[in-house]
Amino acid sequence: MPTNPDLEISRQATLKPISEIGAALGIPADSLECYGRYKAKISSPFIHSLTDRPDGKLILVTAMSPPPAGGGKTTVSVGLNDGLNRIGRKSIVCLREPSLGPCFGMKGGAAGGGHAQVVPMEDINLHFTGDFHAIAAANNLLAAVIDNYVHHSNELRLDLRRISWRRVVDMNDRALRSITLGLGGPANGFPRESGFDIVPASEIMAIFCLAQSLHDLKQRFERIVVGQTRGGRLVRASEFKAAGAMAALLKDAFQPNLVQTLENNPAIIHGGPFANIAHGCNSVIATKTALKLADFVVTEAGFGADLGAEKFCNIKCRQAGLTPAAAVVVATLPALRFQGGAAKNSLHSPDPDAVRRGLGNLRRHIDNLRNHFNLPCVVCLNSFASDTPAETALVMAAADAAGVPCVPSTHWADGGRGAVTLAETVAAVTEGSTTRFTTLYPDDMPVREKIETIARSIYGAGSISENVTINRRIAKLEEQGFGHLPVCIAKTQYSFSTDPANLGVPDGHTLKIREIRLSAGAGFIVAICGDIMTMPGLPKQPSATGIDLDENGRITGLS
Repeated sequence: MPTNPDLEISRQATLKPISEIGAALGIPADSLECYGRYKAKISSPFIHSLTDRPDGKLILVTAMSPPPAGGGKTTVSVGLNDGLNRIGRKSIVCLREPSLGPCFGMKGGAAGGGHAQVVPMEDINLHFTGDFHAIAAANNLLAAVIDNYVHHSNELRLDLRRISWRRVVDMNDRALRSITLGLGGPANGFPRESGFDIVPASEIMAIFCLAQSLHDLKQRFERIVVGQTRGGRLVRASEFKAAGAMAALLKDAFQPNLVQTLENNPAIIHGGPFANIAHGCNSVIATKTALKLADFVVTEAGFGADLGAEKFCNIKCRQAGLTPAAAVVVATLPALRFQGGAAKNSLHSPDPDAVRRGLGNLRRHIDNLRNHFNLPCVVCLNSFASDTPAETALVMAAADAAGVPCVPSTHWADGGRGAVTLAETVAAVTEGSTTRFTTLYPDDMPVREKIETIARSIYGAGSISENVTINRRIAKLEEQGFGHLPVCIAKTQYSFSTDPANLGVPDGHTLKIREIRLSAGAGFIVAICGDIMTMPGLPKQPSATGIDLDENGRITGLS
């Protein structure tokens, strides 16, 4: 079986005991709850003790619209963090935890790559410290309590046709998207239609990542809307008295995870919502903790800036009161070729014409961040072995014409040494300037106008397509007092539009809204668009088929 370079590089690393990584940040050993020698959770009492410290500078790493294999935001984030530490800036990278779905599906793991990784890579990509399992258990506990309540009494007169709470599993499993529960007679409850979502798409994951304390976590659980009565009254989780038990399941998981990069620099990895079907950012408590411990905090938001960065700004920063100092927009020549129409099987072959066509996609992402969120930007050209000087020059010229610095970075091959220029550029952009960061829309804007504002301003859409049912749903949510909430749009990551094949810089397209969901505990409204699924399926040749254990019990094929 062929070896995986990322896995082999990670195994050659010399890791420091996690207590040493914590000590360098000023975290006492008794404030770390260790999971072996190289992983630990930062204790809640220590986090609470940081309140009066000043914040460091928050750097968002985002990207142009990616190809199927991704654009390397995590790798850039790790490389930039190592680069900042190399130039004497105390920096922490804050990332999301990988989901088993992509690990065994198409994209592979999410611990970076090459010489820009967080370690222990195998642990992080698989079970890590068990946070995802705890989140799934809390979600499914509420589901079990609801069905048990209906079975025994249903005094609330919960309408079985309008129970919206679904179960979750952290695996791509299309067969679970729509299921029937309660078959087999009276002892098994009442039959009803339901389904599963993947854990990173769940409201519990969103709440986990947006809550700022255990008290806040529990209150958000109580606000979850699980369904309606026959009379149309909303039924919340608080009425089932399950919020306390759900919070108890997450007490340990809620503490951020401390690990390290290959260069022994600190990394906090916590939470993991997808950005195409959720809000796509690591936990607020992890980010705020890191800001108290470092001069710079590098964080990434999933997929392109139309998804992760938009939600980072409009949802995470709005709710948590965060102000990013700058954004790094990751571009790769394979991504530019893909957006320029090159075939998927030729993305690592030189194609200047495709790169030239794909540059429009990069320019729109830059314009969105600068013009709609007032964020200073740096373009990082994430280097690949297949890059050519002529194509690199095209990207450099396009960035220069847009008025932003562009820095090729070789962190995959060279680690932090290959990201020093990127680090120096990012640091310079943040110095001597006061950020004018703003969100895209005010709280009091009507829900439909919020969706339309994102569609027109960020996606370049010409219109929104919704039916009478969607309009009634939005009107009802506003009538029920949810109109002030921000909007989380779930759509394909490959295009600004809802059509994954509509690449480049589509203009005047229609944003096709399929469903509106309320995440009252998380504090946002979800607009599900196009054909996007909250339970992905496995590809024809999933990554799982290449993962194995050798005769010594070592994992092979994990990427």
